[in-house]
Amino acid sequence: MNETGLERFISEEGLPEAFRRTAELVCEPLAARAQRRRIDRKRCAVIGLCGAQGSGKTTVARYAARLLEERGLRAVALSLDDFYLTRDARERLAKEVHPLLAVRGPPGTHDVGMVGAAIDQLRSKGKVSLPRFDKAVDNRAPRGTWKTIASPVDVIILEGWCVGAVSQGRAALATPVNDLERNEDPKAVWRTYVNDQLDGPYQILFTRLHDLVLLEAPSFEVVAGWRAEQEAKLRAGGAGGMDDDEVRRFVAHYERLTRWILAEMPARADWVVPLDTERNPYV
Repeated sequence: MNETGLERFISEEGLPEAFRRTAELVCEPLAARAQRRRIDRKRCAVIGLCGAQGSGKTTVARYAARLLEERGLRAVALSLDDFYLTRDARERLAKEVHPLLAVRGPPGTHDVGMVGAAIDQLRSKGKVSLPRFDKAVDNRAPRGTWKTIASPVDVIILEGWCVGAVSQGRAALATPVNDLERNEDPKAVWRTYVNDQLDGPYQILFTRLHDLVLLEAPSFEVVAGWRAEQEAKLRAGGAGGMDDDEVRRFVAHYERLTRWILAEMPARADWVVPLDTERNPYV
């Protein structure tokens, strides 16, 4: 995509000028990797993009997909967030397994079967309707609002905070990582369920990935700060973001796996992009 295309994307997404560096150091190489995978495979390539909350993974995936489109490839950016279970389904899990499963985010709160089906459909000839999750109402958007695209596509970029993650050993689950686990999951029922889901259905989903890219945040503490910044901006704009106490509780649901991903994934990801505290890459 030429400079005009980048400027248009920055304007459309309301991005800072600093995104130009991300476009050069992350999006362009990501698009090039995806194109090579497509050429090598001679069929659809599925790229996994993992990044903690606030790391910019959704924007990176969208711009990389647009670059691929500009090069004549059919590309789609899929967000794991759009495949959360409905609120009713999570409330059922909360009653049947553990109350913390009402909160979207951790493994076990996505419809991984639907994600896998979408990827498989995108690799076959036809038309695919892609779900959309409305975080404002904490529920899946009506089917009439879903985007329909023609398939097959050449490249799928699946982005999400736990894309490509693996489970922890059982012994690691015994010790709580924060007050949420200590006080609300004293018998480790919730975190064991999350870990088992990651080890089972999510691993089956991740076998579809042909490349795994990690946007590596400096630390969990920085990630928590990013989320607090996002919510503060929502509050300032009148969009009703969470207050600081609500943010701390929310990110606590993500803490164990975020720390594990940052410790474990860099050694096996196909490409690791270190980020500084301002989300800027320094590759």
